[in-house]
Amino acid sequence: MRWSCATIPDVTARRIAASEKIVVVTGAGISQESGIPTFRGDGGLWRTYDPMKLATISAFRKDPALVWEWYDERRANMLKAEPNAGHNAVAQMDRLRDVTVATQNIDGLHQRAGSRHVLELHGSMARIKCSECGIFSERGKGLPPKCVCGGIQRPDVVWFGEPLPVRVWEKAARASSEADLMIVAGTSLAVSPANTLPAHAKSSGALLVEVNPERTPMSDMMDLSIQESASSALPHVLDTLG
Repeated sequence: MRWSCATIPDVTARRIAASEKIVVVTGAGISQESGIPTFRGDGGLWRTYDPMKLATISAFRKDPALVWEWYDERRANMLKAEPNAGHNAVAQMDRLRDVTVATQNIDGLHQRAGSRHVLELHGSMARIKCSECGIFSERGKGLPPKCVCGGIQRPDVVWFGEPLPVRVWEKAARASSEADLMIVAGTSLAVSPANTLPAHAKSSGALLVEVNPERTPMSDMMDLSIQESASSALPHVLDTLG
């Protein structure tokens, strides 16, 4: 059933208010409201760009300069973006409860908003590592930039076909299994294994709340689906916690 923040059932509101451990799973939709394009929706990046030419290790090996040019453009866009009301609400939740943010975004907006426990499932544009030795360092000169070892540096992001960072994923799965409230905001969770996090939470009895303007493939397993934007809905969820 479609709900708005104004029509959350009382029994659900009480469960939200009583929650102590919260996991907030976020995706491109929350950052879209800060001006960062999504990937799969209308106007999404994958409608314009071929991910197989820009977001795979084979594409990087074939033409690292092209991949870097695309990521430099995205980085410039991200640096101009500011956290919106959705990011800020999640950060304020962190002051009231034990909150873990598991984000698929690589833009750092949750940290800039003030969230203290952020698990970056798909990496971060803020970090650069060597594709050969794996060392994290400052960006080298040239295009593509090179590490002191001579290897080509790459953004520390998860490309198609690559596994998620093991420790980050383990922390996200454990936090989900221990949560009594999971909020899934701005993502259809179309990508595995992130789409298994609600199942981890559900198996432990957590309340599942989805925040998305449209229904998603995950909507049917949710206890509450708020069909509003993250910047509109999350401040109301914050008020319910308070």
